[in-house]
Amino acid sequence: MSAGTSTISDMMNSSTLTSVEICAGAGGQALGLEMAGFSHELAVEIDPTACDTLRANRPEWTVHEGDIREVDGRTYDGVDLLAGGVPCPPFSVAGKQLGSDDERDLFPEALRLIREAKPRAVMLENVKGLTFPRFATYREQIRTALHDLGYETHWQLIYCSEYGVPQLRPRFILVGLRSDDFSRFHWPAPIASPPTVGHTLHDLVASHGWIGADRWAFEKANSIAPTIVGGSKKHGGADLGPTRAREQWKLLGVDGRGIANDDDFPNEVTHPDALFRLTVRMGARIQGFPDSWQITGRKTAAWRTVGNAFPPPVARAIGLSIHRALSPRTVDHYAAESAEFPAKLSVR
Repeated sequence: MSAGTSTISDMMNSSTLTSVEICAGAGGQALGLEMAGFSHELAVEIDPTACDTLRANRPEWTVHEGDIREVDGRTYDGVDLLAGGVPCPPFSVAGKQLGSDDERDLFPEALRLIREAKPRAVMLENVKGLTFPRFATYREQIRTALHDLGYETHWQLIYCSEYGVPQLRPRFILVGLRSDDFSRFHWPAPIASPPTVGHTLHDLVASHGWIGADRWAFEKANSIAPTIVGGSKKHGGADLGPTRAREQWKLLGVDGRGIANDDDFPNEVTHPDALFRLTVRMGARIQGFPDSWQITGRKTAAWRTVGNAFPPPVARAIGLSIHRALSPRTVDHYAAESAEFPAKLSVR
């Protein structure tokens, strides 16, 4: 490259956009948005274990450990993006689906922060249950509120498996931008066929010397996983979900009744056809976290933060589309110049 010509890395450094992350959890969405060129002004999370994970991986981030009701959005007036995964229990199939009548519904607080911070773009994610007809009026109320604040919006049901994540994991995403920016926004096209569970976990399983590792990875676990679940503090310990989900995991050679400690894992896979339990690191792999991302806390709390995370590869894909809409000349120029553009946004 000739002298004076900017590299992709230079471009990303010079065109970094700012973001505020609410309900940040273990940092899946925040990490993906970082890879898409967003610099976090603030990450808000109420769970102590998740906050420890955020600080362990990104000590330079400002992490507010507490309720988002404690945050004054006016402090972040003019931020480029406000993003987050508001709690899903009000809309989850596994819950009572109380919607706006659920005390855990934080959409009103998200709207308050948007009103105060006036970000250029909004990205909020939730579970598939929010797409159900019973919540049509509620979705329209959110759309109307954002329209009154000057945003054009679009809801999109996406499947994380379409973005290289080895599980189905449907998520309902809301993106809102100002009119001039919204006209340039396009939902990202699926970018990869998902790897199988076996391909994703083979090295971790084989590293313990299990003689059945190859057959498990390439014959039994040769498909994507059911949606990983983290559960809630109100319901038991760490496992892979209700009976139906556990039966699906069993077909993949995995015992879904619990989660293994990393140190205990080798003792559970002595027979070639043995079922084994996932570890927290395995769950993080299936969620799309790189191994460099530390997951802190004891097993049950750590699994909860992993299981409730938004996969970083999906956040990255949508984040790139938002980035292009907000700074089209810079990003589109380099995206067209190099087919390696997304790959250059690597995890530190």
